[in-house]
Order: sequence, then structure tokens, then C-alpha cells
Amino acid sequence: MLLTQQSLGWKVKSALYFITGSIAAFLALPIFFIVALSFGSSQWLVFPPPHWTTKWYERFFDNPQWIEAALTSLQVAVITSILATLIALPASFALVRGKFPGRDYLYSLFTLPMIVPVVIIAVATYSMFLSLGLTGTLVAFVISHVIVAVPFAMISIINSLKLFDKSIENAAVICGAHRLQAIFKVTFPSIKPGIFAGALFAFLVSWDEVVISVMMASPELQTLPVKMWSTLRQDLTPVIAVASTLLIFLSLIIMIAANFLRKRSQ
Repeated sequence: MLLTQQSLGWKVKSALYFITGSIAAFLALPIFFIVALSFGSSQWLVFPPPHWTTKWYERFFDNPQWIEAALTSLQVAVITSILATLIALPASFALVRGKFPGRDYLYSLFTLPMIVPVVIIAVATYSMFLSLGLTGTLVAFVISHVIVAVPFAMISIINSLKLFDKSIENAAVICGAHRLQAIFKVTFPSIKPGIFAGALFAFLVSWDEVVISVMMASPELQTLPVKMWSTLRQDLTPVIAVASTLLIFLSLIIMIAANFLRKRSQ
């Protein structure tokens, strides 16, 4: 009887592994197609590629427009990540430790950009910056990206604060430290992985953002997703696949790093 139950459990576990693996493979299949297309020798996006080559990577890195767009995306994402973390950190402390009326409503307000369709945020921010004459500027890119990135950074920091044992901080205060000293020297080092994970998530949100970026872009200032979008309307050379592959791999690296930091925080 015990052997039968063990055999049945092994079959159920194997079936779950197979189903999970099949779903994961199905979801990841387009990514593998994009990577394969970036090494194809055809002038167009043809699968399977007739031959393999790296000339499209050379063409991507030899084109100053693509490099400029990638550097703009990197610049906007880094600034967005820093500002979003600086905003999310004190807000997370207030929401976790604050005892004031309307705290739950304030939390809902901060996380609203995750719920509202991004096209609505794009139209609203575009209208605002158009009236201020700031469309097509780095300031418009950063502020609009910070709006959608703050909730992701905040959730990571809030989870770290909830897992942190506040009695350790209180012990430092009892031993003579000021409350701010205890927070900076005890609490912050303990939740540092969660803070870094939140910053990485904010970076990733900005790095992949296309809808808001299209509204904020100008012929002189474009992010990499905007450059890809505009190029798709003109031609379908594998350079698009190269840009997509680089975008995917950087996003994957950031996701792995954020997940590692989140587990370390827990």
C-alpha cells in the first residue's frame, strides 16, 4: 500500500513537472525565435534562418542611432531607478510604521499606476508636459517613468520592512542610539537587499517602457524601445531582432539579480 502511494505521488509529481515545463517552454518559445532570427543571414526576418551570421550585431553596434537610443534608455533607467527608490523608501516606512488615518488609501494611491492602463498615464503625462513645453526632453522621460516605477520599488521595500524584526532596532535605541541612527545603522543594512531589488525592478520598468516613451520621444531623443517601434514601421531587417535580443538578455539578468536579492532579504 505504501509502495503504491509512493508510486502515485511520483507520477503526480512527474506530471506536474511536465505540465509546468511545457507551459514555460511555450511562453519562452517566442524569445528563442527572436534570438535565432538575430543570427540569421537573410535580409528579412525569416525562420528558420538559411544560414548563421553575426553581421547584424556588427551593423547594430556600427549604427550610432541604435547606440544613442540604447544609451538614452540606460541613462533614463538609471536616473529613474535612483529617484524611484528615494521616493519609495520614506513612503514605505510611512506606510509600514505609520499610524495615521487613510494609510490604506494612501497605499492604494501609490500603487495606482500598476492598475491604471499605461496608455491613460501616457496621455495624461503627455498633456501635462506638452503644456509645460517639456515633451521630448530627458526631464519628461524621467518623471513619467518614475510615476510607473515607484510602485514596484515600494512593494519590494515594504515586504523587506515587514520581514524585518523591529525589536533589533529597538534594542539599538535602548543601548543609547538615536532612532535615526538605529534606522541608518541597523535597519537599512538589514533591508538593503530589498532596497536594491526594488531599485532593479524600477530600472527594469523604465528600461522596457514603450507606451509612455513613444509619447515623450522626439526625433532627437528616443529610447531603445521607441527606436525599435519606429524601425518596425519602416523595415523588418534582423537588426530589430538584435535589439530585441539585447533587451531580453539585459532584462533577464536584472530579473535574476532582483530575485536573488529578494530571496536574500527574506
